[in-house]
Amino acid sequence: MAEIIQRDGTWTFDGETLRLVPGRDKGVHLLRSALGELTVPLAALAGVSFEQGKKSGRLRLRLRDGADPLLQATGGKLPEGADPYQLAVESDRYGVAEYFVDEVRNGLLLDEVPTSPCSTYLLPGPAVPLSVSAGDGTASFDGERVRLEWNWKTEEAKSSAGTRVLALGDITAVEWQPAIGLENGCLRFTVRSSPTKAPPKYDPNSIELWGFKKDPLMSLVAAAVQARLPHPGPAGEPAAAPAVEQAPTEDAHDALLRRLRELGDLHRQGVLTEEEFSLAKAAVLKRLSSPAGD
Repeated sequence: MAEIIQRDGTWTFDGETLRLVPGRDKGVHLLRSALGELTVPLAALAGVSFEQGKKSGRLRLRLRDGADPLLQATGGKLPEGADPYQLAVESDRYGVAEYFVDEVRNGLLLDEVPTSPCSTYLLPGPAVPLSVSAGDGTASFDGERVRLEWNWKTEEAKSSAGTRVLALGDITAVEWQPAIGLENGCLRFTVRSSPTKAPPKYDPNSIELWGFKKDPLMSLVAAAVQARLPHPGPAGEPAAAPAVEQAPTEDAHDALLRRLRELGDLHRQGVLTEEEFSLAKAAVLKRLSSPAGD
């Protein structure tokens, strides 16, 4: 088991899943706080990295394409501070961050996790019902319908028709775009019965965003809807065959033994505390003794 605790949040890896808990520090982005704890299966990861800086560093998880509806709906355009798959690391915990990266990379190697795109979502997306107000309106989603309500700042041409209700079955796509420079952002729904290419300011299926603090929260509505739409990955792929338990290969067995030696070195160097060393050692020994190498 590997764990890193920072003011920005706590990340824990048990060999099968990563548990990402946002911190309670006032500097933690509003989106990460609203999203709450995430449980990420190892199979959803494509990689992990740690970047050092003079005063602080940053842990980053890279998910496989199509694994997470939030990343699918936002197209990688979330601000850095809002990205739930990044963690700010203080300089005195660089050793622990590097150890965390090693543990996750070893898990990816031993489980032979592919980096190819996913054909189904491996994360569930935000819980519903939820409602967010930003820009020129409020977007609500109960799992079956999207409700768009307008405020006093909405362009009259869009608000004159009143509240807009979109059935999930009529929605073919959803996207969230941030405001960049002089160009406003939006939460936009593509609707089968009334497609439009109008700017968000005039589009009755869009909420226009102006770059304010709550704008990224609209991505939660986008992600919740995205999770319930047909997966956009490659179609027609055959379902994966059930996994067959196999004994650890010789390479996997050697890798686990090497990991035990590395843990001992890290413990002697003071990088790992006694508790961290004991937990990590127990996790490796469990994998060695498992008939499936888990």
